[in-house]
Amino acid sequence: MAFEKAKVLKAAEKFLSQGKITAAIKEYRQIVDHEPSDLTTLNMLGDLYVRANKKEEAISCFERIAQHYSTQEFNLKAIAMFKKIERLRPRDPDVARKLGDLYGSQGLVVDARAQYLIVADAYTRAGDNKRALEVLHRIADLDPNNTEIRLKLAEGYVKEQMRREASSAFVQAANRLHHVGSHDKALEAYNRALQLAPDDMDVLRGLLETHIARATADEAAEILERAVENNQSDSELLTMLERAHLEAEEPQGAEKATKLLMAQDASNYLHYLPVAALYLKTGAVDDTVRILNSIIERMLAGREENELLELVNRVLERNPDHLAALRMLVRIHWWQRDMEALRSALERLADSAEAAQKPEEERYALTQLVRLAPDNQGYLERLNMLGGMQEETTDDLPPIPAEVPTFETFSSFGSDEQPAEVSEPEAIAFETTQPEESFSDPSASFADLGDDVIERSGEFQMVDYGEVTPTEVTSDAVAGSATEPDRVNAMMRQELESVDFYISQGYTDIAVDTLDMLERQFGSHPEILARRAKLGPAETAEVDTSVFEFEGREEISTGHADAIPIDPSITFGPIADEGNGPGPTTTQQRASAGRGLDSGLAELFEEFRAAEEEEIEDQADFETHYNMGIAYKEMDLLDEAVHEFQNAATAVKPSDGTSRYLQCCNMLGHCFMRKDMVDAAIMWFKKGLGAPGHSEDEYQALRYELAAAYEQQGDLKQAQGLYTEIYGIDVSYREVADKLRELKSKSK
Repeated sequence: MAFEKAKVLKAAEKFLSQGKITAAIKEYRQIVDHEPSDLTTLNMLGDLYVRANKKEEAISCFERIAQHYSTQEFNLKAIAMFKKIERLRPRDPDVARKLGDLYGSQGLVVDARAQYLIVADAYTRAGDNKRALEVLHRIADLDPNNTEIRLKLAEGYVKEQMRREASSAFVQAANRLHHVGSHDKALEAYNRALQLAPDDMDVLRGLLETHIARATADEAAEILERAVENNQSDSELLTMLERAHLEAEEPQGAEKATKLLMAQDASNYLHYLPVAALYLKTGAVDDTVRILNSIIERMLAGREENELLELVNRVLERNPDHLAALRMLVRIHWWQRDMEALRSALERLADSAEAAQKPEEERYALTQLVRLAPDNQGYLERLNMLGGMQEETTDDLPPIPAEVPTFETFSSFGSDEQPAEVSEPEAIAFETTQPEESFSDPSASFADLGDDVIERSGEFQMVDYGEVTPTEVTSDAVAGSATEPDRVNAMMRQELESVDFYISQGYTDIAVDTLDMLERQFGSHPEILARRAKLGPAETAEVDTSVFEFEGREEISTGHADAIPIDPSITFGPIADEGNGPGPTTTQQRASAGRGLDSGLAELFEEFRAAEEEEIEDQADFETHYNMGIAYKEMDLLDEAVHEFQNAATAVKPSDGTSRYLQCCNMLGHCFMRKDMVDAAIMWFKKGLGAPGHSEDEYQALRYELAAAYEQQGDLKQAQGLYTEIYGIDVSYREVADKLRELKSKSK
């Protein structure tokens, strides 16, 4: 007999309207068995299992739906389903881990951290410290700017003898400290990592960069010398050692490291150039010439004579009569076939040799001059006074080759050997590659660089700051690309439709949760505000246990008349989820956190817990004011917007490692510009530029906004100075060259 879905569905709805839950379950089961992909019916079936107190059967239904949404990347819907599971299985580490992953993928840091803490808590109570630390590592990864937590995590790894993990954690913290300019603290962390992993390249690279920033490159050189003793075949390590000596202005050490590089591969000869330049800087001209003489033929073969010529000329600026340098100058001009320059160099060599009383050098120069200009009697007379022309030797200049020699001609020579003569080798073809195309948009405004920030429970995503609609904000924040607006708009509409259905079915808590997540992800939006208004005081109402749907098909809600007694062991509502009511008290959480841990790790766990509680409080304050400011700005209520942005700015610190303060400064600047209060706008743009620890792109964008403010104020000198600074960093930035020409024209 054929399955008739409509008939079965009608029967199920009839049983449901009569309060016959068990009979309705049997009918819905038939539909699910015949159509496993019918998620609407599957969700209805799960809700009925909940009402029948069959928790495991309900969880099975919800897990299938959640897995489907997660696979399809409908993460908000997947989160909503896992929250339903969480109500039935509170503080379950498997559920918490999945929720944490989903929250993390959405950038909802505080929510993700709260779930991961449940997982870590389970491991600590079981005495599995290593797995607890792995989870805490994931929590730390959610907020890479929090170096204190990362350092404490590293100490926890040390206590558990997890040396590799500890070293990695120290390096990650040190990298961030170095980035924000805390070089002394960064060095402490790198040194701790070095004790755990003496040969780790990430550690050694970080140490080198930090010592260079502290002007203590000599200390880095000592550390790298010890590392090279154990591994003289590592070219990267040798290159780092060479750089350390160069930065410490120790040319002998740099030369030694370069010789080791050359012993591995003769193509490393260009590493000698900075060594030679350093010798010259320290006044060791003879050493400079010695180094250049060892690589001159390789450089000529590699068509790098211009770099070589520059250094030789710098040597001759210091000592115009240096015979070996003049010999190299002659060799270079001969190679270039520049007869006029060659003749001038030979004359200089002859004059210097005569002054130094080096007759053989002078004879050499005059011999070559006579060959170049046989009609010049002056050369010939002086040469005859010295005994006549020199016989041909291997030191004489070779004939000008018909083709340019290749590097392969010299590949068989060692680092200190010179080819005696160049015959006519094959010409070499040098391939050229085009630089990768840049995808940056030079016309981008501060908005495109991160003008707006949507707070995601402790982490920020940069979105457009200009005069944009909330839909544009959505596309930047979620799609991550300006090429996907349709996809993002569809996602927003789909989630809002789900919110409408939650409201119609009485699931106000799920509706509120979803709206909170949408607002964090997409920013303040009229559609979101409209649904909040529709909820009204119902936002704080208790959860309705009536049937819940996702797919939009209307179902009969039987209210609470048929509700069964709730198992007191089940806690409905999230345990540690912001915005959904409290879970266990902090004291209870702390009591459980310490089980299975030694005192040091228990303290570490508490640091994570305290950081979460502090950030939730700080986050809520900032997010409330900031989002209200955005909403007021979009409605052109500028006075109210300024008030909210000022409150948001006072809720954060300029140096907290995030972009929150910077974004408040920028928004306040824009608001005051729209109010024609240019002085106030300039003040806030300057405050933003003074905030430490941000990217050059962010500062560049603020400079442009500040320059525009000065221009509007009529202070063309200040505006021109800022535009010039921007131009010096990026000539293509937002048509700044045109701005400069325009201002110069106005000044005239």
